[in-house]
Amino acid sequence: MDAQQPLQRTPLHGAVQAAGGRLVPFAGWEMAVQFGGLLQEHQAVRQRCGLFDISHMGVLRLSGSDVKDALQGLVPTDLFRIGPGEACYTVLLNEAGGIRDDLIVYDCGPSELLLVLNAACAEADTAWLRSQLEPQGIQLEDAKADGVLLALQGPEAAARLEALCETDLSGLPRFGHRQLRLGPAAGAAAGAALFAGRTGYTGEDGFELLLDGPAGRALWQQLLADGVTPCGLGARDTLRLEAAMHLYGQDMDASTSPLEAGLGWLVHLEMPKPFIGRAPLERQSAEGMDRRLVGLKLEGRAIARHGYPVLHAGEQVGEITSGSWSPTLGEAIALAYVPACLARLGTALTVQIRGREEPALVVRRPFYRRG
Repeated sequence: MDAQQPLQRTPLHGAVQAAGGRLVPFAGWEMAVQFGGLLQEHQAVRQRCGLFDISHMGVLRLSGSDVKDALQGLVPTDLFRIGPGEACYTVLLNEAGGIRDDLIVYDCGPSELLLVLNAACAEADTAWLRSQLEPQGIQLEDAKADGVLLALQGPEAAARLEALCETDLSGLPRFGHRQLRLGPAAGAAAGAALFAGRTGYTGEDGFELLLDGPAGRALWQQLLADGVTPCGLGARDTLRLEAAMHLYGQDMDASTSPLEAGLGWLVHLEMPKPFIGRAPLERQSAEGMDRRLVGLKLEGRAIARHGYPVLHAGEQVGEITSGSWSPTLGEAIALAYVPACLARLGTALTVQIRGREEPALVVRRPFYRRG
């Protein structure tokens, strides 16, 4: 992004400021990094319920008679494993099998899909998808426009949304989605339609909600008035790291394959359909990989940050991609790429932090699992 180009603002910018959000630049947007404090917000999501403004993310609607078949040529995940009302997490690949972006695909019926894209990649993704799909007769449109995208996350999220919509959501599974309408409990937002997906980026139960701008602003205010904690990017990052959820641009990028990134469960080589990047992934699957993404727990209280060297026997063998103190576990955790021969659980490594080598152990991911 041009340094002179002004930061974009979500429709909730004023409401976020009014709620005490401390704003910082993020992926070309001005976003809240925290409100009352990272620890408070993190614990609210783990124990009760938190609310995030994620309106910076891209939302695309794809439509056409063969829309799923067309998109299937761009992702390694078998999209025909999901049906209407279901969704899946997957990745867009380049010709070398590297990850262009990760995204969620929502099946909205026989001729319509909804895609949620990372903010930093949304413009480039849209242009690339357009170049690949429009020649096949697929139409693309911005499904968010000036609307609001909210993430309502935590153990109380379902009960909160059920009360707002006067509907039972117990039958809506993880990665299920539904069109809902807000009831009287939503205050000024009552009567508004919203798209609700049982998805999120925190490791907790929760929903991502898409609705128009005025209704989104009213719903934000109502949820805060009802005692839901507003949360920023800081808590979003510690929550997703505890759940070992990848951050695009750090834990994976265009030079990383999903197999290297520990996302092999997204790669369905058994399906006969060709897709971009298939041949390199077939080779990696057959021959093995030189490196793998691993989870690390560090001794003591030193925190491994992005880019810190990872060492074995005094020699650098990799580097940290994401690292933080885990508020839930009370210890330092991190993700890092290391040689495949050092990726075995229990392998002892060290991380160079401010000139010191801090002991670390390869552990199972995710670091935290709800329930």
